[in-house]
Amino acid sequence: MLVSAKEMLTKAKAGHYAVGQFNINNLEWTKSILLTAQELNSPVILGVSEGAGKYMAGYKTVVGMVNGMLEELNITVPVALHLDHGSYEGCLKCIEAGFSSIMFDGSHYPIEENVAKTKELVAICNEKGMSLEAEVGSIGGEEDGVVGMGEVADPKECKAIADLGVTMLAAGIGNIHGKYPANWKGLSFETLDAIQQLTGDMPLVLHGGTGIPADMIKKAISLGVAKINVNTECQLAFADATRKYIEAGKDLEGKGFDPRKLLAPGAEAIKATVKEKMELFGSVGKA
Repeated sequence: MLVSAKEMLTKAKAGHYAVGQFNINNLEWTKSILLTAQELNSPVILGVSEGAGKYMAGYKTVVGMVNGMLEELNITVPVALHLDHGSYEGCLKCIEAGFSSIMFDGSHYPIEENVAKTKELVAICNEKGMSLEAEVGSIGGEEDGVVGMGEVADPKECKAIADLGVTMLAAGIGNIHGKYPANWKGLSFETLDAIQQLTGDMPLVLHGGTGIPADMIKKAISLGVAKINVNTECQLAFADATRKYIEAGKDLEGKGFDPRKLLAPGAEAIKATVKEKMELFGSVGKA
């Protein structure tokens, strides 16, 4: 059964570890992440971008697939199904489809409009027992068409959004989606510290978890980050393992590849990546 992310993130912040959000794009990714979470007894958040939702035929299809896997695979750890970087309209569609958590990315709106729309969604999510993530200060890079310049969030604006009653807050602190460039300046821990001081017990979210050095990850967790998103690293691992399988020429005597065998190395690579991240984030055994 899908659950809100509220309880798992409250426990994570109090326990000084972070829950991983791993984005899903198909059946293989979803199955690999769920099996790894169960094996490690770790809570997990399955992230779905609007683009991935469309690719997988729609949000109701995603909900049906995930709920089916929870039952068929006997998954007992807490699992939240979360819309990633959702538009206001996308949030409403996912609420209707049966997601247990949503992210409203209002960072591109003036702060007044971001506050107004977030406030409306807080009321709906509270009524339905769902968790809600909001964003202040856009995350750099591009993910599924969502482009951010990587602005550092204003701590006072973060407090204004947090005070609306959201479950978690994503604040831009110099993090970016995708691979980090060689001249990346690193995370602004000064900003993160200021945000935590103003938002108190609010679990904070770190997007762009791929490529951030382990020491920065741990310092961010010590400053209130309780959820870390990983997508690009899984994409790279999956693609590399699949490429190597194809280059090895393991087709059916020139008749083509068995799709289940073709995707199996990529699925195993996802498992290894998720395990590595869960261990780094400290969520192993915390279900």
